Amino acid sequence: MFKKVLIANRSEIALRIIRACKELGISTVAVHSEADTDSLHVRFADEAVCIGPASSAESYLDPRRIMAAAEITGADAIHPGYGFLAENPEFADMCHNSGLKFIGPSADMIRQMGNKAKAKELMINAGVPVVPGSDGVLKSVEEGLALVEEIGFPVILKAVSGGGGRGMRIVNNKEEFEVNYQMAQAEAQGAFGDPDMYLEKYIQNPRHVEIQLMADQQGNTVYLGERECSIQRRHQKLLEESPSMVVDEDLRRRMGTVAVEGAKKIGYEGAGTIEFLVDADHNFYFMEMNTRIQVEHPVTEMVFNRDLLKDQIRVAAGEPLGYTQEDIHLRGHAVECRINAEDFERNFMPSPGEIVSFHIPGGPGIRIDTHAYQRYHIPPFYDSLIAKLIAYGDTREEALARLKRALEEFVIEGVKTTIPFHQKLIAHPDFISGNFDTGFLDRVDLTK
Repeated sequence: MFKKVLIANRSEIALRIIRACKELGISTVAVHSEADTDSLHVRFADEAVCIGPASSAESYLDPRRIMAAAEITGADAIHPGYGFLAENPEFADMCHNSGLKFIGPSADMIRQMGNKAKAKELMINAGVPVVPGSDGVLKSVEEGLALVEEIGFPVILKAVSGGGGRGMRIVNNKEEFEVNYQMAQAEAQGAFGDPDMYLEKYIQNPRHVEIQLMADQQGNTVYLGERECSIQRRHQKLLEESPSMVVDEDLRRRMGTVAVEGAKKIGYEGAGTIEFLVDADHNFYFMEMNTRIQVEHPVTEMVFNRDLLKDQIRVAAGEPLGYTQEDIHLRGHAVECRINAEDFERNFMPSPGEIVSFHIPGGPGIRIDTHAYQRYHIPPFYDSLIAKLIAYGDTREEALARLKRALEEFVIEGVKTTIPFHQKLIAHPDFISGNFDTGFLDRVDLTK
């Protein structure tokens, strides 16, 4: 087992990793920018190193500063969390070349799965169902139009190196294809430094359902059910739950089995998530693979009673999983709300500033993952996530009732938050009945 882990991240995920390490008897090192000096992950780590000014580019996104912090503190492993350098293959290579264990898959695996066209090719070869589309990078507008003649409109153009909804365009007819292709290319070049595009059939009104995987170095791979992630705004998830209302035992088994086989065939190790689109007929299609722990991992932990962070660290240290697929049993229902410092009535405008009053909810079935506290100042430089509120119940109805109560108890004053948004969302009849998909928030205005 590792002796000392440096956490190359901030906020609630850094604190979550620290807690997992403490339970495993591992010392921790927090790195932080000047803007995060008063963050709880800095306070609760065994050691802390300031790695630069507030700018991410000069702190959390600078691998040289993080490697220097690991060297001076004697860390033997680095946990990247999610975001920042978590899916940066060059950083994973730097760790390996410096004799540090990168707690995640290999740099080559990150590199392949980060390239959407290559990832799709690998999944096709592994027998995972994919959305009809281009076999690789589109070479021209003409090639794209020729392919559309075969699969039909609507289609979606995607950046090969994309993420977060950037470099994506839905195209409904031939007349608008070329201009959308050029716009998506330009956006991809600006955001990722890579203009390459690929094309897929656009699945209308799909559900976004992802399968959680865990794989050790001995070849054991399991799936831990699914997460429903269809409540999104601009391709950014706002609420997640497990299990999904549209996934029955047979579909869960089929999706999980396919995901495990795909991971095994590409030699995947560690925590990972395969994301699928599920259509109205319960057909499912590979969308992408995230080679890291997910923001929404707590809902899986709640319904399977597993600590995914501890599992991730243990398998990175070379330990076997210690459990098989037959040992994994779904129980109850969990829902997670991302509480952001945003004003949803003003188009989710960021709302940084000082929290003047902070009271977290409690009671049966309630979990809060947060790095915030009263008088904490939310900096304007990073993601606006303040807390993750997770509610668990024996049924979805009980989980939502507990979530409703917890949202009423959650007090955050001094900044605007998305608590009112979540209160309206979980009270909407279509959400309660499960009648929603990825386009739900495009059709429903919760500000009214």
